[in-house]
Amino acid sequence: MNDRRLAIMRILDSRKKFTARELAERFHVSVRTIQRDLDDLQQKGFPLYTEVGAHGGYRVLPNRILPPLQLTQHEALGLFMMIEYLEQVPDFPFGSIRAYLAEHYFSSLPDDVQDMITRMRQHITFRQHHSVQAEPLTTQILSAAVEKRAIEFSYKSRSGTKKVQAHPIGIYYEHGYWYMPAKKHDRVLLYRVDRMSQLDVLHRSDECIPTLKEWLKAEDGRETVEVVLQFTDFGARIAESDVLFKSVQHNEWRGEVSPEEFPFTARKLLSYGPEVKVIAPRHLQEMMKELLERSLSQYR
Repeated sequence: MNDRRLAIMRILDSRKKFTARELAERFHVSVRTIQRDLDDLQQKGFPLYTEVGAHGGYRVLPNRILPPLQLTQHEALGLFMMIEYLEQVPDFPFGSIRAYLAEHYFSSLPDDVQDMITRMRQHITFRQHHSVQAEPLTTQILSAAVEKRAIEFSYKSRSGTKKVQAHPIGIYYEHGYWYMPAKKHDRVLLYRVDRMSQLDVLHRSDECIPTLKEWLKAEDGRETVEVVLQFTDFGARIAESDVLFKSVQHNEWRGEVSPEEFPFTARKLLSYGPEVKVIAPRHLQEMMKELLERSLSQYR
């Protein structure tokens, strides 16, 4: 594809309407040349449509094909590896297009680059935890968050399944799961997306709902308590890859934690077994003892 046709794609992609004569004057070529360019773009799949009449012209369909990337070989290899990685992330928003995107992009590359990618695939893999949730939920949640619309969904918790209405702030992916912080009755609660089902986007909206990044940067106004943990050497090595406890220094971790988060923290610490000990506070110690007693009782 020549540079003029690429430039025409970019101009038309601005969603404005242009006549063939306006494009011909812009590129200093004949109207016939522009019409040949436009015919060629349509044959290649660029979604043009024509409006006839005195005020007619050429436009691009709303779900349009965007201009191709101009990449070096190194960039092309890197981009394909990123697409491969994203295919392993479960329930990725708009994820239904990933396989098509990878195949379409791969087929557009030169033969020698395709051969390089085929050989590279034999030497790299991405291992991820796979949940069983369907992708459309993350897509619906993300779209509702952008539009600041409320959603209604069924949520499975320890107390059973219940209907919930809330305003999603966004979604984030951590340790193999998608999480949705959402505002409900002036509080922000955290939901795991794989425990959600039967989601509907409601017409109710709230422009005061923060973005996910604004929410993450905001200070937590809840009361906190200092938690002190003592790790073994092995426990400290495990904690290095743990987002919660990676700031361990000299096998000790100190941090401010809301008492509301103690049940989650205790279950997290239980996975460390004998490699960690709660030094303070006493309430978290007692919670750990209760969990350990319940675990031991299964073997008595």
